[in-house]
Amino acid sequence: MEQGITIKKYKEYTAKKFLFIFLLIFLIIVFSIVALNIGSSGVNLLDFVKLLIGKGDDRLSLIVWQIRIPRVIGAILAGVGLGVAGCISQSVLRNPMASPFTLGISQGAALGVTLSVVLFRQTLPYLTSLFAFLGAMMTTLLIILISSRFKVTPEAMILTGVSLSSLFSALTTIIQYFADELKIATVVFWTFGDIGRVSLREIRIIFVVVVLGIFYFLLKRWDYNALESGSETAKSLGVNVERERIVSMLVTSLISAVITAGVGVIGFVGLISPHIVRRFVGNDYRFLISASALFGGLLLLLADTLARTIISPIVLPVGAITSLLGAPFFLYLLSVRFRR
Repeated sequence: MEQGITIKKYKEYTAKKFLFIFLLIFLIIVFSIVALNIGSSGVNLLDFVKLLIGKGDDRLSLIVWQIRIPRVIGAILAGVGLGVAGCISQSVLRNPMASPFTLGISQGAALGVTLSVVLFRQTLPYLTSLFAFLGAMMTTLLIILISSRFKVTPEAMILTGVSLSSLFSALTTIIQYFADELKIATVVFWTFGDIGRVSLREIRIIFVVVVLGIFYFLLKRWDYNALESGSETAKSLGVNVERERIVSMLVTSLISAVITAGVGVIGFVGLISPHIVRRFVGNDYRFLISASALFGGLLLLLADTLARTIISPIVLPVGAITSLLGAPFFLYLLSVRFRR
């Protein structure tokens, strides 16, 4: 009898989490349709349906297939990648304020992008992604070294990220000083964080890296659950904590790097998403990884749609919108931790 009650409660426990994940998928589909049908060009739902059945004119076809659809897909993929990267960073570093942006990983990737743009005559997506990954990996290795050697507190780790961000920003500025005007404009525009410039080729790169990264994280979901109980407990359960921490951070660095190379620096999506979905799915990484990824995609899609429409026809950089949303949330997290 007790076993039957336990099984029933467990099914209810998992059903609520699956329901939340399916709700996120549904909301992404709904707001994707909304995003495709609003904007300054006057394409409405009827025009979109005509395009799907092959009866739309060439101008509307160009707007939808070459501009809006890549933008929507790019926003979802970038948000998914940043959301899952923030989730895993917070797990392996045992730091609730960790994310690619707050740790300086995105800024390290931006430094790599700057070097790629300035050193070479033309922007090559694969080369840019490689330089971005090298910059992100350099930051990650520094973070892992500091966290493992000096046993710093979560707050000190964030301060380390702030210091690294300032360092990389300074190096980026120095490199820009010696570049020509065209390359300076390219780099500055990149640092804004803008989904509108992402191409189908860059979307393919982001898609492959993000999907493979999520697949790896899901394979290791039980290891992350063990890490929630502490490093010693995880070791007693057979988890190679040091190796898992390094490999997981390298994968998150790769995800952050290709996203930064494709759409620029976008802050706080990786910080906000895991904290919000924990309210609904808890700390069970069987569900938290997927939920954080989906909520990140939904959040960035909504932010990009807002950036396109808030003062239409002017399109704001989505990085500014996410920073406006994320900065107060970050201050809230800091205040909660200091009160504790």
